[in-house]
Amino acid sequence: MQAIGHRFDEIETELDALTALRDKPAGTVRITCGDFVLRTVLLPRLTPMLLEYPDINIEFDINYGFRDIVADRFDAGIRFGATVDKDMIAVPIGPKVRMAAVASPAYFATKPIPKTPQDLLDHPCIDIRFPTRGGVDAWEFEKRGRKVNVRVAGQIILNTSAHVPAAAVNGLGIAYLPEEEFAPHIEEGRLIRVLEDWCPSFSGYHLYYPSRRLQTPAFSLVLNTLRGDGAAITDSARRNKM
Repeated sequence: MQAIGHRFDEIETELDALTALRDKPAGTVRITCGDFVLRTVLLPRLTPMLLEYPDINIEFDINYGFRDIVADRFDAGIRFGATVDKDMIAVPIGPKVRMAAVASPAYFATKPIPKTPQDLLDHPCIDIRFPTRGGVDAWEFEKRGRKVNVRVAGQIILNTSAHVPAAAVNGLGIAYLPEEEFAPHIEEGRLIRVLEDWCPSFSGYHLYYPSRRLQTPAFSLVLNTLRGDGAAITDSARRNKM
């Protein structure tokens, strides 16, 4: 049955390739990703291309789990570079990402500002339980080569980052996410950054896909649109960047 399933996938890819022989690329591209990167990177970059090529369709699977894109028949996925599987081709589609710890002015009106990551143990924190891991991850900090992991606690746990900024703005505790997710609230004074000297940076968003995949013209166009001036990163090159 598995062999039959693989053959169906091959037939579907071949049909997409035949469809693409028309004047313009056509077909469906399936991508699994998180909601934040969809809003801030994928939709802004892909919209002009989609308007120019009306026969290209993109199906987005909004998912925080580590999907098996081969078994689940996705053309590509989006993850942070360090989490991409070794047997995948990874293409950077954004700059490095820096973390940010934040809380509202109202929260800090009654609570002391933490000076070290360990101080977070005395604060309620807004956490995330990612679907694939089951548990709640420790918050990772780094300063001048010293790494500190802190397992925080609080009244709020979510399974997506989408509502973490709102929970922080409402004064429910300290939150910790890539700084871009908090940027509008920080700029307008609704959130205050803390522990800035402890917040690390790491490789940003990457589009990844199987190295043996037959690329349709539609997928190639999506890839090139998102990549810009970036280049595909092999496993060895990815390790050298980390």
